[in-house]
Amino acid sequence: MGGSGSLLPREALGEYQELTFLSKQEILLAYKRFRELLPREERESAGSARVPKSQILTLPELRANPFQHRICRVFSTSEDGDDSLSFEDFLDMLSVFSEAATSDIKSHYAFRIFDFDDDGILDRKDLEKLVNCLTGQGEGSRLSDAEMEQLIENILEESDIDKDGTINLSEFQHVISRSPDFASSFKIVL
Repeated sequence: MGGSGSLLPREALGEYQELTFLSKQEILLAYKRFRELLPREERESAGSARVPKSQILTLPELRANPFQHRICRVFSTSEDGDDSLSFEDFLDMLSVFSEAATSDIKSHYAFRIFDFDDDGILDRKDLEKLVNCLTGQGEGSRLSDAEMEQLIENILEESDIDKDGTINLSEFQHVISRSPDFASSFKIVL
């Protein structure tokens, strides 16, 4: 069945339960799925291994997500900038996308995912990339320049409380708080 390396140490399991919104069963399933993404020779050391972004993106739960690359970027602690995930990065991602995570946590990470240039605000360029991700990149689905400009104006009109032409985290969270289905739709279930 595999050596002792194929099991998550009991102490680690308890610690992960305390630090995440995941149940014991969800953590064990996450560990199993994470190990399956690794090459066979690295599976015994899954606790210290990193899964390349290309492998993470093979997960059915992420494959169709238009923000898959940003999700990997936001949750990766890789110092190489390769967006690979450690098991703890993987758990953090699953925890934020779990049903048990709070709306505040979910909206904080959604903001980071939508902040394409990582500057702490959603500006017009971020909003344009966000809309393009949601509507698709193909010629037939792309908005015209006028439609895009009008949509961005509408978004800023609704969200930009201090009228500085950008959306900061608190403005974003204010908008999200008025969207009752946000928390239930911002999830990944393994």
